[in-house]
Amino acid sequence: MTKTRSSRRRLPGPARRKAKRKKSAGARRQSEAYLAGWRAAYPLGLSYGRRVGACEAVAGGAAAKMTEARVWPVRLLFVVSGQGDPYAAIERGLLASLKPLVAEVIAVSPFDNVVQTAMNAKPDLVLVFNGLNYVHGDTVQAIRDSGIRTAVWFTDDPYYADLSGDIALRYDVAFTQEISCVEFYRNLGCPEVHYLPLGVAESIYRPVRAAAGFHTDICFLGSGYRNRIALFDELAPYVAGKKTLIAGRWWERLQRYDMLREAIRGDEDWLSPADTCAYYNGAKIVINYHRAYDDDEINANRRRLPALSPNPRTFEIAACGAFQIVDAREDLARFYVPGQEIETFSSAEELAAKLDYYLANEEARCRIALNGLARTFREHTYRSRLQALLTLAFGP
Repeated sequence: MTKTRSSRRRLPGPARRKAKRKKSAGARRQSEAYLAGWRAAYPLGLSYGRRVGACEAVAGGAAAKMTEARVWPVRLLFVVSGQGDPYAAIERGLLASLKPLVAEVIAVSPFDNVVQTAMNAKPDLVLVFNGLNYVHGDTVQAIRDSGIRTAVWFTDDPYYADLSGDIALRYDVAFTQEISCVEFYRNLGCPEVHYLPLGVAESIYRPVRAAAGFHTDICFLGSGYRNRIALFDELAPYVAGKKTLIAGRWWERLQRYDMLREAIRGDEDWLSPADTCAYYNGAKIVINYHRAYDDDEINANRRRLPALSPNPRTFEIAACGAFQIVDAREDLARFYVPGQEIETFSSAEELAAKLDYYLANEEARCRIALNGLARTFREHTYRSRLQALLTLAFGP
């Protein structure tokens, strides 16, 4: 038999009022929790949205001002390093930027028959990227003997100068990303040497909307070399109290590893370019600390040639519109104005003070990051670098 409304059991009046009050209190607590969460999150979301919008406007404006590129009527044979990431990501960006600049580009691996490919294609230039491994001297000599011009672009100078010095002598032209190595190669007897720094592929590293999981206060991506270990051991008490990410290999060597354990992601040697870009975009501050030129644990640089020029991370971070603090290398001011387009440090104490200041000063942080982004898209893309390379190789 179906119960009528009047026959349904109802709570007595006092119990009903108590249940209603309990329900109202629960709803009120939920509402208060929602409002508290909204008040905490809204300014963060608003701030991040403004930053992303400003970065996209700067990047879009730079793209709109980009003039049509000159095309050199030449054929290039580009020999990749064969070393995987991070070189492979750089090579993808280089090749994408190179193709519109020349009549034809042929990309080969050093594990292919490079000599036969060169004989068949008869390129105007064979360009070997990095060149420290896999491309043998006999290969280069056979190509030169056939009358084809050869060039190498060193990308790890001066860290392996003990090896690169002999390799450079095999080529007609040597390009180096390190200013201190230009005279080194010339003094060895290399017939033609040019300074050609690395840059960035803006198709890979650019402003994007990073998901919440990529957001940090402080971000450092890179291997735990000895000088970096020493720096973060000093910084540990400070960065441990922030939302910090440290990603890369060898960080278990930290003396204060337990203090930073939650911040360290050491599950893979190299993050993908997409994840790297997202972490840069999601960070309030990205620290960039170059490896030391005199670290014999990882280097082959007995001559102690100094490292003065910036690494590719400098340009990749800036291209994401991220605020960057980097150790003050001598050649850095050629690319960015410290205090206006990038920030620098020379000690752990100075770095901690600047981290503290810029975390509390969003406006200054964003202004410098946007200036760095604009400078990068104007001057430091691989399109610009390759235009310089082609001008040096074939004339203006």
